[in-house]
Amino acid sequence: SPKPDAEVDGPIQMTALRAAFLEQARHCAGLDSPFMARLMTLAATHWPLDDRVAGQFADWEGEIGPKGASLPLRWAGALHALVLSGRAPGLAAVYPPQTCTDAALLGAIRSAMEQEAAFVGAWVQSAPQTNELRRAATLLPVAAWLAHRFPDAPLILSELGASGGLNLLFDRFALDVAGVTLGAVNSRLRLAPEWRGDAPIVAPITVVERCGVDINPLDPRSEGDALRLLAYLWPDQPDRMRRTKAAIALAHETAPQVAAADAALWLKARLGAEMHPQAPVIHLVYHTIAWQYFPAQSQAQAREALEAAGARATQDRPLAWFGMEADSNSPGAAMTLRLWPGDHRFDLRRADFHGRWVDWRTPKPM
Repeated sequence: SPKPDAEVDGPIQMTALRAAFLEQARHCAGLDSPFMARLMTLAATHWPLDDRVAGQFADWEGEIGPKGASLPLRWAGALHALVLSGRAPGLAAVYPPQTCTDAALLGAIRSAMEQEAAFVGAWVQSAPQTNELRRAATLLPVAAWLAHRFPDAPLILSELGASGGLNLLFDRFALDVAGVTLGAVNSRLRLAPEWRGDAPIVAPITVVERCGVDINPLDPRSEGDALRLLAYLWPDQPDRMRRTKAAIALAHETAPQVAAADAALWLKARLGAEMHPQAPVIHLVYHTIAWQYFPAQSQAQAREALEAAGARATQDRPLAWFGMEADSNSPGAAMTLRLWPGDHRFDLRRADFHGRWVDWRTPKPM
């Protein structure tokens, strides 16, 4: 959020912002998006490109790069939204699949930002929300392993940082890896990442309840919210666009429920509720590249709520906590699982941030 009543050292903040654009450029190049890498590099070289957003970003407090507020991605999302919504035809003319010179791209960006200053300024106030569907390639093997470990207990799903809730529908996707299929065998939304490590355990996944939370939830059935989900996809990756549109179609059939709340407060209440009290159930709490956006206090409160609920878990009503999150290692994100009763902790290895590959370790029998 912007700093209240504080003076900002302009040159230092400008240096930090350009460094954030360059760091994001490296990430985009590593995630197979040469256009986004080019866009980020141009921004780093030529910033500021307009006065309004430059002023907003100059006053920003806290970590502004990919591990924090992700200001470069907010800006890029706003530009892509202008293209997808038809508000900036001049910008659309130089965006993928079109090609152009750097000078033409910069000119179109400056013109679009000047003409749509209010739109861009409002857009960047909210954090990126992608609902990257390929991250479900980590959720499906976790859910299948839990279903195999507790064959008589269906799943309750709770997703933190759920955005539009598309990954609350992961059991309706199909994951084709290592010669097996997990999830919905006949799904029209299929994932086939490069698979490394152990073959996943195959077991039927039954979900009896699903709900998520987000500080700013999106409704994929809403035209405006669907635009936000699509705008944070990268313009030179049309396959991601196709998958997300397929998931939005699924959401129109069965709307995922996402509460507007602080994740920790919502989770504490949900863990304390007696859902399906007469039957065995597995409660799976999960988040994928969302934890970093929670304030430190919310992280601590969520952890405390999970550990308190874990202490109450039984073999008939186990609690699982899965995270796919950035850490200090590379490549990709760490996959971790905690399971109660017993507070068993599993290192499931790593996955690409966009789910292009998964290096999977099956949890050992307890």
